[in-house]
Amino acid sequence: MLSQSAEFTRRGFLIAGLAGLGATVLSACGDAAEEVDTGSGSGGGTQGTVTVAPDGTQQITVLVRDDYEFHPAAFSVSTGRVRLTLASQAEQLTHNFRFTPDGGPAPIVEEIPIVAPGDSDTIEFAVDKTGDYQYECSFHVALGQIGVMTVTAG
Repeated sequence: MLSQSAEFTRRGFLIAGLAGLGATVLSACGDAAEEVDTGSGSGGGTQGTVTVAPDGTQQITVLVRDDYEFHPAAFSVSTGRVRLTLASQAEQLTHNFRFTPDGGPAPIVEEIPIVAPGDSDTIEFAVDKTGDYQYECSFHVALGQIGVMTVTAG
């Protein structure tokens, strides 16, 4: 059995450790005003900027990091074909990408089931209904990892 002072020391150590862990987790959430890297992704599009490939497909690269955010968290495309690359700059977190079920004017079933740190994956789909389509990392949606793709008439 521990003495009363040893129990208080042990409890204090545990509380201090949990407080430090909490501060680390909160700092990993990132700053919403953070400047976004606009380097090219592996999908051919520039992150944050929609480009049009020679075949007419719109391209966008969305980055994920260890901060439970998408970069960009919002982008716009016209109706038509879209090629979306999810590129991970994370060192620890695994992410995915899907359009939120019932989160837009029409379902988009294509998804990226898993992207490990440092990896990327690409999906292609067509959109013909204008409006806002919510997307998410289903692993971290409770932490706010949600974005919006706006589709305008093409």
